[in-house]
Amino acid sequence: MKIKNISISLSLALTLGLCSCSDEALDSKSVFDSVSLPEKTAFDNWLETNYRQTYNISFRYNYIDNESDLAYNVIPADLDKSKALAILVKHVWLDAYAEAISPEFVKTYVPRIIQLTGSYKWNANGSQVLGTAEGGLKVMLYGVNELDIDNPRINTTNPYESHQVKPIDMNYWFFHTMHHEFCHILTQKKEYDTSFRSISAATYHATDWINLEDKKVAREGFVTSYASSEYNEDFAEIYATYVTNTAAGWQLILDQAGTSGTAILNQKLSLMKKYFKDNWNLDLDDMRAVVLRRSAESMTLDLRTLK
Repeated sequence: MKIKNISISLSLALTLGLCSCSDEALDSKSVFDSVSLPEKTAFDNWLETNYRQTYNISFRYNYIDNESDLAYNVIPADLDKSKALAILVKHVWLDAYAEAISPEFVKTYVPRIIQLTGSYKWNANGSQVLGTAEGGLKVMLYGVNELDIDNPRINTTNPYESHQVKPIDMNYWFFHTMHHEFCHILTQKKEYDTSFRSISAATYHATDWINLEDKKVAREGFVTSYASSEYNEDFAEIYATYVTNTAAGWQLILDQAGTSGTAILNQKLSLMKKYFKDNWNLDLDDMRAVVLRRSAESMTLDLRTLK
């Protein structure tokens, strides 16, 4: 009987409520008006024009949890340094490929997202993560807050320079990494000659590469210790090292490699040049000339002013 009374009461309340509502005019203002997107800044508009419209890339400088690896302790990128890096990445990296091949090539193959992080990631084995490329869709760049906006520096002549030199070397901390990761993306689209894998098959250091020095592994035919970890990294490291160093810088590696190491490096480089020419119509020496010229030009860019 109690249950029946409650049902009747509820029905009556609903009926009265409906009648009451029918006598009131609906408010024209939505309850969701308070939920709005942040107003776009001048930097956001610049990115829209120079990244999204030009190259179909979303350049993300704000810290976003679901775009970050929560297993690592990292901090957001500084705004002014994000602006400076956006200018540099476009001039030295994106525009270089657009000039050497075509803007359409860049729009087609570069990652859809570039995400910045202020600090670096460190692995359990002590190695430092400078950047990653996730499935060819997103590039993560770390250590953005180390950039010296007023003293940008790109070392193209000494691959064995200490990485602790200040101002930081933009090639080592950013552009080498970006060329390396982009090489991975391209080789995932079109595979390189499998004979490359066998050249150093017996000398890769899968587990202890982190403890090796770049100069020592050159004698085994590797440009860096990371290149000695496995053949895919070997291929990408040679590519990134070759296009970001002058002929004199590359010669330093060959001098360190000695006769046997040089023979191995030349064999790998020959296969690499053929791969890029046959598959992407890209002459590696032409690409290097463009990258080096743009690297030199970047030293005179105004990194504080968006144009």
